[in-house]
Amino acid sequence: MGLLYGLIAVGLALIFGLMDVVNFAHGEFLMIAMYVSFFLFTFFAIDPLLSAPLVAAALFVFGAVVYLLIVRFAMRAKANAGMVQIFSTFGLAIVMRGLAQFFFTPDYRSVPQSWLGGKTISIAGVFLPEPQLMGALVSILAFAGLYFFIHRTDFGRALEATREDPGAVALVGIDKNRVFALGWGLGAALVGLAGAIMASFFYIYPDVGASFALIAYVTVALGGFGSVFGAFAGGIIVGLVEATTALVLPPSLKSVGIYAVYLLVVFIRPRGLFGSM
Repeated sequence: MGLLYGLIAVGLALIFGLMDVVNFAHGEFLMIAMYVSFFLFTFFAIDPLLSAPLVAAALFVFGAVVYLLIVRFAMRAKANAGMVQIFSTFGLAIVMRGLAQFFFTPDYRSVPQSWLGGKTISIAGVFLPEPQLMGALVSILAFAGLYFFIHRTDFGRALEATREDPGAVALVGIDKNRVFALGWGLGAALVGLAGAIMASFFYIYPDVGASFALIAYVTVALGGFGSVFGAFAGGIIVGLVEATTALVLPPSLKSVGIYAVYLLVVFIRPRGLFGSM
């Protein structure tokens, strides 16, 4: 689960590192991805594992459109630009959640017969759920692909250059709005990939993204805002702390350990474990 938390959080970290904008609709992106995966299974019998690339592609387009239609104009605000950006994505989250409740109803849904649903594997007498293991594997592959994309491709270098100095890149012919749109699309695609995998073992309902978004914010802050590696490492730490806390305290209080560690890091190292702010 820690690796999945990291996969959810890395899109948030990528967007913040690129534009200094916090996407408060990030949890709703996850919710939409889970619903898309659910309906692909319901109407076309496509297992969430197979539909994951399709869901990621759909979320890529959705993320780019959100930037072009909403965030791009919010960034042009001449006064209180930071607040305008916050409330634009926060308002988007409320609208998305309300539309989901209207069209999909607040009922809990699930994928009843996925390939890995309900299956476990025994390792040295410890039973581990196969859907979560597959999610962990997909997360590792996604992080490896993201690292290669950022550090070994021309667009990845353009992404890094735009993050360093959005004004200077225009002098060498790079369209920063195009880079920002693709960055938003990439961040949404990563959370879409996580949502498709999670649809195979987690309940789907309009508010499902809220709790995971909160964990994603903590993960990003723990690893360091804007740090992709920090999101990866922070996700693993959050997962381990959550599991350890559930052994010591009642499972309903497993989040206590996460926020305690986060507060400790904030006091000791405010920029996060791997942040450079």
